[in-house]
Amino acid sequence: MSKDKLKIIIAKPGLDGHDRGAKVVARALRDAGLEVVYTGIRQTPEMVAEAALQEDVDLVGLSILSGAHMELFPRVVEEMKKRGLDDVVLLAGGIIPQEDIPALQKLGFRAIFGPGASTDDVVAWVRANVTPRS
Repeated sequence: MSKDKLKIIIAKPGLDGHDRGAKVVARALRDAGLEVVYTGIRQTPEMVAEAALQEDVDLVGLSILSGAHMELFPRVVEEMKKRGLDDVVLLAGGIIPQEDIPALQKLGFRAIFGPGASTDDVVAWVRANVTPRS
């Protein structure tokens, strides 16, 4: 399957209502020819995991600005595991302190993009690091 057949979800877990960055990344990935579903704001971990299952995605990108990433991201990972989605690539973006990155990587997040990250860099990373699930 071609990389252009990748399916991606961009989600905003928690009560964070600021979604400009998530929308910009979703649009950049769409403009690059990838299939992207943006879940919208205020998603529960269960909602994110269920959307990933229903959409049969290859990548889940979580965006957060609220500071609740160490609470919400592990819960998203747990809910995804409950649904057998251990092979879905995880990406994070937003305001994530440098000291939290190792813990998120240990959870399985393969890339973390902070404020000011280039959408070209995000697209290039996805193309280089994500393959369609079988």
